[in-house]
Amino acid sequence: MSKAKETRMEGTDSRYWQDLLPDALGLIFKNLSLQDRLTVIPRVCKSWGNAVMGPYCWQEIDIEDWSNRSEPENVDRMLQMLITRSSGSLQKLCVSGLQNENSFYFIAEHAHSLQTLRLPRSEISDSVIEMIAGKLSTLTFLDLSDCSKIGPHALEAIGKNCKFLARLCRNMHPLDVGGKISQNDEAHAIATTMPRLKHLEIAYHLVDTVGVLEIVTSCHELEFLDLRGCWDVKFDEKYLKDKFPKLNILGPYVVDQYDRNPWEVCSDYSDSLYDYESSDGMWDDEDRLELQFYEGFDEDSVYGWPPSP
Repeated sequence: MSKAKETRMEGTDSRYWQDLLPDALGLIFKNLSLQDRLTVIPRVCKSWGNAVMGPYCWQEIDIEDWSNRSEPENVDRMLQMLITRSSGSLQKLCVSGLQNENSFYFIAEHAHSLQTLRLPRSEISDSVIEMIAGKLSTLTFLDLSDCSKIGPHALEAIGKNCKFLARLCRNMHPLDVGGKISQNDEAHAIATTMPRLKHLEIAYHLVDTVGVLEIVTSCHELEFLDLRGCWDVKFDEKYLKDKFPKLNILGPYVVDQYDRNPWEVCSDYSDSLYDYESSDGMWDDEDRLELQFYEGFDEDSVYGWPPSP
């Protein structure tokens, strides 16, 4: 032991952060924001950089806000980088607008411990979900809102394979259901394959009273049902309260207009956040992706992020 460390240990009980085990540092760093973990911590010192590369920092990955304003290819690269860092310990993943079919397969291959999966506004199809649903068996919460390319076959595959699923979000934007006749087939798939649901959101679906009644009579543990904008649903509120006293129903009628999508707010942002050509090979691909969280925006006025070291 060095004299400096020996003196420090004899004179005080305090310890330097860099002396902590990497796993302990990782557990601390996981409470920081994604931007801090990617751009600040790795540049503080070598031991922190090593710790933040460990799986403890990446058990929960939420890049939903960032992906809303990023180019699809950059989202795919960031997703692969962070999921790889999780080393099979991924428990929560939130990302929006995925378009690459290979990304869905990549998620499924690393979903051994995945419990929460949010994929709103993604271009996922019935055939893809039918192929990967078997690897999502640990899911308890799934968000497939505004995924317009899936239907009852995908929901049926999820219900048959994700036996622990307790929360499902399948909200739609009113424009996404324009021209469709009925989505009672989706209600039937939910009712027949997801009996353990406790929380269900199907706002702005084209379901009717028959479809909703099939859900509430089949999903006996259901406690919350979001029916906002489901205009074809007509029911006797007193009857439902008497028959399903634990069930809290929101809608179908709404007094305010449909909330503006956060994706629309971000749609004008450009993803050319970093000038690759001017880097002169200074950074590798991971560094470039990390720096994209900072370069190109007025952080102080928009996000309040700290300056990159």
